[in-house]
Amino acid sequence: MFNLFSIKGGISNVKGFFCDGVNVGMKTNSEDGDVAFIRSEALCDVAARFTTNHFQAAPIKHYQHYPKDFKTNLVLMNAKNANAMTGAKGVEDIGFIFEELGTHLPIHNPIMSSTGVIGYRLNQEKIISAFDKFNFDAKNSEATARAIMTTDSFKKELCFKVDLDEGGSFHIAAICKGAGMINPAMATMLCFITTDADIPKADMEELLSGATEQSFNRISVDGDTSTNDTVMLLANKLSGAYNKEAFREALNKITFELAMMILRDGEGANKLVAFEVKGAKNEHEAEITSKALSNSLLVKTALFGEDPNWGRIASTIGASGVVCDETTLTIHYDNLLIYSDEQRELDEEREEQAYKIMKNDSFRVTCDLGIAEGSFTSYGCDLSYEYVKINAEYRT
Repeated sequence: MFNLFSIKGGISNVKGFFCDGVNVGMKTNSEDGDVAFIRSEALCDVAARFTTNHFQAAPIKHYQHYPKDFKTNLVLMNAKNANAMTGAKGVEDIGFIFEELGTHLPIHNPIMSSTGVIGYRLNQEKIISAFDKFNFDAKNSEATARAIMTTDSFKKELCFKVDLDEGGSFHIAAICKGAGMINPAMATMLCFITTDADIPKADMEELLSGATEQSFNRISVDGDTSTNDTVMLLANKLSGAYNKEAFREALNKITFELAMMILRDGEGANKLVAFEVKGAKNEHEAEITSKALSNSLLVKTALFGEDPNWGRIASTIGASGVVCDETTLTIHYDNLLIYSDEQRELDEEREEQAYKIMKNDSFRVTCDLGIAEGSFTSYGCDLSYEYVKINAEYRT
């Protein structure tokens, strides 16, 4: 039906898209950029998912002023300043910046996206200075991906080429940023997905929603939900090729792999852990339990200390408010039984096996509530000394 290939170069591979990032002095002591753009030579359909935080940042409010089913040809991004909690002036600043950008190239319903410190208006002068530095015909995905990084320790970009058996091919590529303020509550970071697939707008909305739910909405670094979280899909349709199931698989794969990159880059994180809950009353209660585990500070610190303390797992389950029973509960680390009604205490041999599992940089915690058939898996990481240091010094 189709073949999917991973290729280097990120957004640079997608037909009709251009991108670049430059430094205008907001990131100091860094070779990385702090302002970036993604431009399409053809107008794009857009699908997006935004943060559930009630204090949505000015770029999101600006986006929401556009009519339903609008098309765009440009996204402008900046780091170091979230433009959040800046009131009506924050939205007005975006409009002024785009007025200036329009003197450099034709733009249609341009979109802004920002990340950084909350509570400060944009430095318009510095952002506008980027327009003379940009090469608007560049295909520099790496510079674009690095320009939106904040506390990220590495860039995050992917691209897949999809060859269709019926003929034709299309590309789907993405960049994203995220390492802290990551909570499974839509959408957990900034992610920009571009494609030249000839995808209908209705499919964009459906498939992006499904992909987000199985990836970004299942991860947690610290349980905090940002004011700026955005996942955006841009389709210029220039390949003329499309297959719904092929696109679904490619989109699901790209969003899940990026989500796992975010967890591995969690500020100071050393471990990526899957929290599988099964045997719950229903899927909703399984989700509540799984996300409670991925968000628990006590669980996260136990992971960092490589301490097989199943008591923290059990306590979090009991506190989550779901139907549960200590006599039916079982807990496994990978395939090792850690807790059951018959084996409540770890003997020396099993404790040593548990230590070995917890020294791995990734493993699975499986909790069977033994109540019914509900199941859900979310993903989290440990919480280290470095996380405290990074966030204590975030503005300094």
